[in-house]
Amino acid sequence: MAVKLRLVRMGKKKQPTYRVVAADSRSPRDGRFLEIVGTYAPRGRSVAEPDAVVTIDHEKALKWLRQGAQPTERVERLLRQTGAWDEFVAAKAT
Repeated sequence: MAVKLRLVRMGKKKQPTYRVVAADSRSPRDGRFLEIVGTYAPRGRSVAEPDAVVTIDHEKALKWLRQGAQPTERVERLLRQTGAWDEFVAAKAT
């Protein structure tokens, strides 16, 4: 089974929020997933907080990356923003 780290769309119309999940690559975008790794709110949480919010659980993300999960391009960018990707590359190099 090929596992991917990818986004699942949540939220209202025109106000998306996403979950970063580990899922079988054959399952549909909003279908079954194995575990929630984090969240991503590209429009912020509210009008008072308009900046994008990224929350990634580093332990879960590193666990899946070590097991061979492949992140999508967007998820890889989010992992780089939070520093989880750098931890994975550093651990892989040693």
